[in-house]
Amino acid sequence: MSDKKEKIFISDWELRRMNPPGGKAVSIPENAIISPLSRDWLDYGGERERVGGLERGTGHCIRWRVGNGQDPRTGNGAKPKEEELRERIVETGRKLYELGFVPATDGNISVRLADGSVLITASGVSKGKLAPADMARISMDGKFISGRKPSSEYLLHLRVYAKRPDVLAVVHAHPPVATGLASAGIALDKPLTSEIVIGLGKVPLAPYATPGTGEVSDSITGLLESHNAIMLANHGVVTYGASLEAAFQRMETVEQAAKITLVAEHLGGGKLIPPDKVKKLEEIRKRLGEKG
Repeated sequence: MSDKKEKIFISDWELRRMNPPGGKAVSIPENAIISPLSRDWLDYGGERERVGGLERGTGHCIRWRVGNGQDPRTGNGAKPKEEELRERIVETGRKLYELGFVPATDGNISVRLADGSVLITASGVSKGKLAPADMARISMDGKFISGRKPSSEYLLHLRVYAKRPDVLAVVHAHPPVATGLASAGIALDKPLTSEIVIGLGKVPLAPYATPGTGEVSDSITGLLESHNAIMLANHGVVTYGASLEAAFQRMETVEQAAKITLVAEHLGGGKLIPPDKVKKLEEIRKRLGEKG
């Protein structure tokens, strides 16, 4: 009889529930599989140590010490300072620019602040040359609060936040391959690799809408609840998550999936993962707490 333990899956939502008050440690069995978002959340906590003796003295676990009320936007406490979030937006903009996802002044980035307002990149600014002052604060009903003129796509961001209370950051960009597929009417909804199925699920294609208008936010409304990334026909991609890093990584993953799809199509069409195997991957995805 094998002494191998059956793998268990723990989502970032489940980890947050496991975080006891008083900054005590969170114990995770070694046979656990956790999502990338879960690992990011754990990394924000203090030291990791291996301790013996799970309940009934069986096996080992990894014990993490986390602070009270860690905020996934920064990992530095329950109420991240606006200044820190501005720096995170600057960093994200630079990474998007270096990847070629936001040429010229394309794209926009936002975070939801602790008071419910939204911090969003300013209109007409290169994301590769962003400064912390190149942003605007707006209310959830679109009213200007302070800063520079907000991105023309602010309604897109507000719609995501309104429909997804769990979302704390939104990234809109124009990654070339994914945008090319979106312009050809091709969604990323085929199970070509296990990483795509687990990491993204299906990425739907929203119908064409005029940029900078309410048409864009209306075009994605029906897709927001079940997906963490959406392709915009003849336009680009929008991704979102519980942190800027999560939203950024999903944008990266969408472009990687688009590249794989393009290569597979050029080689005569990809051989899809069999339906029964896809079902198993979707079960893993569900246990990891991912949508799509």
